[in-house]
Amino acid sequence: MILLQISSAQGPDECCLAVGKALKQLIKEANAINVQVECLETEPARQPDGYRSVLISLSGSAADRLADNWCGSVLWICNSPYRPNHGRKNWFIGIARFEQNNPELESEIQFESLRSSGPGGQHVNKTDSAIRATHIASGITVKVQSERNQHANKRLAILLIAHRLEQLRQQADAELKAERRMFHHQIERGNPLRVFKGINFKSI
Repeated sequence: MILLQISSAQGPDECCLAVGKALKQLIKEANAINVQVECLETEPARQPDGYRSVLISLSGSAADRLADNWCGSVLWICNSPYRPNHGRKNWFIGIARFEQNNPELESEIQFESLRSSGPGGQHVNKTDSAIRATHIASGITVKVQSERNQHANKRLAILLIAHRLEQLRQQADAELKAERRMFHHQIERGNPLRVFKGINFKSI
């Protein structure tokens, strides 16, 4: 199982529309090669049919090949459907692949079996196939019932938690970089702790 994140990368409405179009095309290609696509998370955009980002799972023998055909930057060349007089025609989105690369992560997660709920008729309530997974250290919790058996739901839950942990790490890195940028604007221009002079940077 593979997770793919399709992102507008904070681009304008046209990029968000490109995410929606890419998702439809990817699903079309997946159906042609018997790859199952599950939409796990969506962040809607201002305009209909567009998304800020979409998180999907791919499963099937050809999932690797499909992911390889999509990962990276995707360019959509088109006149803006929202701004007819806009000169820009190139709209970029990004698609990133995510797989769990920490084999010890499962031991850090507490699993609970649940009875599935929601659409699906009588069959959905017959087995405790749903999984609630909690990462003990961070408190991140996910509930997965999209797959037909408990093992597959557990595997997807681990992937989702790994993905959330990676997002937290990236967010922390971004905040640290923002703090560093802010530091450049907060440097006191007087009362220096140390003073150096000349090309040889000699302390005075």
